[in-house]
Amino acid sequence: MPRVSKNKKEESVKMESIKKVSDKGDVAISVVIPLFNEEESIDLLSERLLKTMDALKKKYEVIFVDDGSGDKTPQMLRNLFEKRSDVVRVITFNGNYGQYVAILAGFEHVCGDIVVTLDADLQNPPEEIPNLLKKIDEGYDLVGGYRAKRQDSFFRTYASKIVNSIRAGVTGIEMKDHGCMLRAYKKFIIDEVVKTRETSTFITALAQKFAGNPIDIPVAHDERVAGGSKYNLYKLIRITFDLLTGFSLVPLQVFTIVGMIISSASGIYFFVELFKKVIGHHHGYGLHFAFLFLLLSVLILGVGLLGEYLGRAYFAVCEHPRFVIREILEKKD
Repeated sequence: MPRVSKNKKEESVKMESIKKVSDKGDVAISVVIPLFNEEESIDLLSERLLKTMDALKKKYEVIFVDDGSGDKTPQMLRNLFEKRSDVVRVITFNGNYGQYVAILAGFEHVCGDIVVTLDADLQNPPEEIPNLLKKIDEGYDLVGGYRAKRQDSFFRTYASKIVNSIRAGVTGIEMKDHGCMLRAYKKFIIDEVVKTRETSTFITALAQKFAGNPIDIPVAHDERVAGGSKYNLYKLIRITFDLLTGFSLVPLQVFTIVGMIISSASGIYFFVELFKKVIGHHHGYGLHFAFLFLLLSVLILGVGLLGEYLGRAYFAVCEHPRFVIREILEKKD
């Protein structure tokens, strides 16, 4: 009798559990919202969102995922659940794992045939959700919003444009705005995203790969209701590396080509300097040091790039849990 490895058994049990949750009820639409220290926006967010969803006259659920908030967010979500337990579910992490991981946790618990993601800061108005759903009804399996008139700072706006350009060139995944979380997916795409076991999952790009008929539409973009962005320069750089190393081998291939070019140039330079020494032509050593520093910088860049790939492979082999759920609030049938 063939033996099944422990890892495959665990994966089978997990996917069966997800399937049972997904088969629960006849929910048409699931909305997943990650939150981290959003106490100042929860009341207005829930008021506008629930009003918008109620007006659709379809059965829906809203899954709030608290990503280890340190303010009043957990208690406010509990209060909201007690008021609207008919449609609200709450997942609470034991710590902070990041926005995309929080969305993945929500994906593992959705019941709807259509899944919508939305940020909690109200920069993308929940009133735009019906526009996304109309496109889904027209036959598209993924509808991505792009911020036509961004209300972010100069740095964030242009940093995002640069990352978008790099992503498109390296991964070949075409979408207008990877940073806009206001998106709608058919359930089969979410199922494929959940199956992946990557430790660093760039959800918008990953879902785009699984979509057969995606479309981007313009959506409104407002100023934050309160507080500031949770993304600093380091997190933006971190996302860029996740994106580059998670979806393509192009960075390694480019580095190899650059290494070949520099090695060829180094060989030519060596023979030129050797010829000059033979004919007795002397000069300073500044150029030598500059060339040496160039080689060292390329070498360090290459080591860092290889480290990124090896790090991803290491975490995949270790199979560390991507998140730990402390509590789930949901209505019992």
